[in-house]
Amino acid sequence: MALFSSLTPVFIAIICVLIGVILKKTNGGKEKCETKSKPLSHPWVDEDLKDGTDHHLEEEEVDEEWQGLDENIAHVPFFAERYSEAEMIKRSQVFYELLNKRRSVRFLSDEPVPREVIDNVIRTAGTSPSGAHTEPWTFVVVQDPYLKHKIREIVEEEEEINYKKRMGDRWVNDLKRLRTNWIKEYLDTAPYLILIFKQVYGQLPNGKKKTHYYNEISVSIACGILLAALQNVGLYTVTSTPLNCGPQLRVLLRRPANEKLLLLLPVGYPKKDAAVPALTRKSLEDIMVVM
Repeated sequence: MALFSSLTPVFIAIICVLIGVILKKTNGGKEKCETKSKPLSHPWVDEDLKDGTDHHLEEEEVDEEWQGLDENIAHVPFFAERYSEAEMIKRSQVFYELLNKRRSVRFLSDEPVPREVIDNVIRTAGTSPSGAHTEPWTFVVVQDPYLKHKIREIVEEEEEINYKKRMGDRWVNDLKRLRTNWIKEYLDTAPYLILIFKQVYGQLPNGKKKTHYYNEISVSIACGILLAALQNVGLYTVTSTPLNCGPQLRVLLRRPANEKLLLLLPVGYPKKDAAVPALTRKSLEDIMVVM
């Protein structure tokens, strides 16, 4: 009995140690799970480039405020021109051949482009479908040389940091074969810069916020139509997503807080000595699945 009493503190100490080890392992397992479930951090991603569809309006605005859409909009008969099968095949082939000539061109001439052409291609982009017909896009056309140069300064400063620190070796190495870097001469030489902003929400007359459904997808579709319209008139561009430049460019161009930069397009004619990478496109069999 005396022996048992003397050993009791030892047993208690051993039990305490075992409990501590078990608790430590349990907490360690939780930390590992949390680490695994935590998404990878991409510090180079500008807040302005994130999808704005996760912008939630205040509950009272959603539930109680009319969104400004006409509930009783009139519907009218729709008439469409219909082509013969032969004409359809011909038109589809001609359009494909036109767009297959599209290339990303970084060497743009300063040769003037008629302003009316720019107006028309943006009108064309504005025909894009959008969530609940909210048309959540703003196309900012910059032709002023001073503003173009300020845009270049902002973009090149951030792009140098992107290439050297933010983007990572894999991304930078993938771009080497395209011979791209942070120097963006075309931002000065192109007669026009078109900056496309997505409106993550709208503004009602009473100052309340209006939901813009699928705003990023809607604006992205409009950008695709704009690229096709530019190709149709013989103008070229390079699609640019200036990382970490959105807030500065928004302030420079005096755009409101609900507008986030999605894309920057320098637009003009190619220089006479312009060169592009000798790339090929995937075949139809690689991009289409018929079921």
